[in-house]
Amino acid sequence: MSDARGANHKVLRFRLLLGGLGAAMIGYGGWQLLHYDGATHPVEVAKWLVIALIVHDGVLAWVVLVAGWLVAHVVPGRARVFVQGGLICAGLITVVTLPLIYRRGKGPEGSTLLTQNYPAHLAVLLGTVAAVSTAAYGFQLLRERRQGRRSTNDRPSTDHTSPTV
Repeated sequence: MSDARGANHKVLRFRLLLGGLGAAMIGYGGWQLLHYDGATHPVEVAKWLVIALIVHDGVLAWVVLVAGWLVAHVVPGRARVFVQGGLICAGLITVVTLPLIYRRGKGPEGSTLLTQNYPAHLAVLLGTVAAVSTAAYGFQLLRERRQGRRSTNDRPSTDHTSPTV
């Protein structure tokens, strides 16, 4: 048991070291933010952080929670992994693209970055993600059919409740 205890202490020390390093980096970033306040605009950064926290915890977390629950209870087990992968990709692409859509046309004249048709590009990317996810599922079904076996993910859905005795 002492070997396991020693290993646990090493892991704990490593985690504390990483946590301390992370806290030091956050402190340094905060100091830079306040020290160069003319360039960094700390009040604007604070507003942005509060809004980001509200949007994340008040909207995005709930959307992900509901989507995860729906996928777990509606999508059959065999297709679930492909739907989950597609939704993760689509969510990441959307989160990256939304600021570009919001800022479209607000850049300086001649700036080609903010003049792209991001809504159309987003639609094409989301369609591609859906097509690739569907094709991957189809290929998996064909492969299983050729091998003459069922997927290990094709189990009946359980409601995760057990009767009390």
